[in-house]
Amino acid sequence: MTVADFDMPYPQYHCPSCGKDLPLGEARMTVMCAEHFFGDKLDFAVREALPADRAAIEEICDRALGEVEVDAFGRTYDVTQGANLIAEVDGKLGGLLSMAIDRGELVIVLLSVYPEHQGRSLGSALLNAAISFASARSLPIVRVAVSNDDIPLLYFYQRNGFTIYDIAVGRLIDESGTSVAGFSGILSRDEIHLRRPVCDKR
Repeated sequence: MTVADFDMPYPQYHCPSCGKDLPLGEARMTVMCAEHFFGDKLDFAVREALPADRAAIEEICDRALGEVEVDAFGRTYDVTQGANLIAEVDGKLGGLLSMAIDRGELVIVLLSVYPEHQGRSLGSALLNAAISFASARSLPIVRVAVSNDDIPLLYFYQRNGFTIYDIAVGRLIDESGTSVAGFSGILSRDEIHLRRPVCDKR
């Protein structure tokens, strides 16, 4: 069985150098200086999702996961039933952050930005809006679960003040019955838990 056998049906990433949309297994990372930026500035707006956004939310979930349910922290979350924030680009959904309140803390269930809009600050804006959402409800902690292979997300969250506090070793294998090849062909095995205090101003 090859890495490609596990790729999602839609591209997950966008190459800023050549413009190619990339499936999960073909994506690679590189190191560059902070002065480099690919692409023009993008105008977008972040807002809370409305009932009319349901079809667009289902579509981005389908492209990111193939379904609207997300397993994290030992339970299953339905994105369509959660509190959702969207980044709107030219009147269309460009990114989604889905949240749920669990045990007095805010859980980020899903953060997904369409490949053509990645690297344009949509993810950061959605995350900041989620932290404001938690603050307005006096929730002290925001937490998220990331698979061990998802290096871009692990980078993103730690860059934004999250710290690793637990690792559920082997959980993803236990849930799926096999080790699935994820980002860049890295086998997805473990669920890494990160959190950040809402009061951490960055």
